[in-house]
Amino acid sequence: MTFLKPRTLFGRTLNTIAVVSIGFLVFMLMVIGSLLLIPLGQRSADDLAALMIASAEQWQTAGSERPALEAMFVNRYHITLTGSDQSHPPSNSWLPYRFFLEQALSQRTGQPIRLLEERSVSQGQWFWVDIPIRGQLIRLGFPRSRIGVRPPVAILLVLIVGVGVTLITAVVLVKRQTAPLESLSKAVRTLGSGEWPDPIAERGPDELANLARSFNRMTGQVRELLANRTTLLAGISHDLRTPITQIQLALAMLPDEGGDAELLAGIRRDLERMNRLIGMFLDISRGLEGGQSENLLIEPLLDELVRKFREHGVTIHWQPCPGCRQEVNAMALTRIVSNLLENALRYGEGSPISVTCGCTEKGVVIAVSDQGPGIPEEELENVFRPFYRLEQSRNQGTGGSGLGLAIVRQLALAYGWDVALQAKPESGTTATISLNR
Repeated sequence: MTFLKPRTLFGRTLNTIAVVSIGFLVFMLMVIGSLLLIPLGQRSADDLAALMIASAEQWQTAGSERPALEAMFVNRYHITLTGSDQSHPPSNSWLPYRFFLEQALSQRTGQPIRLLEERSVSQGQWFWVDIPIRGQLIRLGFPRSRIGVRPPVAILLVLIVGVGVTLITAVVLVKRQTAPLESLSKAVRTLGSGEWPDPIAERGPDELANLARSFNRMTGQVRELLANRTTLLAGISHDLRTPITQIQLALAMLPDEGGDAELLAGIRRDLERMNRLIGMFLDISRGLEGGQSENLLIEPLLDELVRKFREHGVTIHWQPCPGCRQEVNAMALTRIVSNLLENALRYGEGSPISVTCGCTEKGVVIAVSDQGPGIPEEELENVFRPFYRLEQSRNQGTGGSGLGLAIVRQLALAYGWDVALQAKPESGTTATISLNR
């Protein structure tokens, strides 16, 4: 029997139990056959051989009493004696008893004996044998039903029932043991996709119940830590806006001729930059709080974003995706695409931006491309780190805060989406966001 190599724990455990059980079943049949059935069959065949020879000897000397003896042998022993020399072909039956009987008769007569076989519609299968008694061949016969045993049928039934019971027992047992692990695996995948799984049932063997209990406790702790982090981040960002607003108000009340105009302008720029940073922190906190996902058409959402950017004089080549639907959080997706557009605008050096959208079997893919100087291959992952900026962007004129792509990555991870940057062959960079189903 050939078994496939399954990849799941359920399949592998079931495969192992099935192979071992069926192997043991075959071994058991071999032991029973060699140590019990074969000796019993040989003993039975030897007894029948002795009975047939004794019957033939008694029949040869019976004379006029032969008809009575023949009737007695048929009624009592189911053996037919005849002097008929009708020709029958040698038996080709694979019945083990046939070989045992031929061997026993050969040993008792000292001559090679071969059973003959006759088949008829009315009488069925019969075995005949010519036994030499004092120079005369005496033919004896018995029906196949006299032997009674059916080894092939018995072995087939034992194998079928044994394999069936083994597989059913293995399926029930393995399913019971692996069901908690399957639930745990599903919960881990759900958690990895950015969603919170339902608590796992804490049942089964102690080890699995403890594992489920530990996972539920860990999930609760992680959820609480993220909630505390988000609350803390939002609180700090919100509280910082109050002194910044007060400073901006104080600067506005200063007389224009009473101070250094250049210094005041620099302070205002720094305050505006701090305000933008705080806004970004609030965006992260709002995005990480999650929210309701809806089954939306993606094209109208992106079309609205493109329209807003075009109103500010940005050239965008927009390739829509009619009919593409996806279960998404609209606020998070809007924030991600807005950040990618702002990034493309900031580092694209005024060149047109390309936005494409398409449906695949796995979900929706959105791409934002610019025609700027591009990002070196070795820096494509580094730019997703918070406050990380490339050397050429470290100036106040073009450089950002270093949080735009970090926000994109954090929000994408929170909702189980994939985001990646790819350097274009000619110039520029393509940012791809994959909304996995």
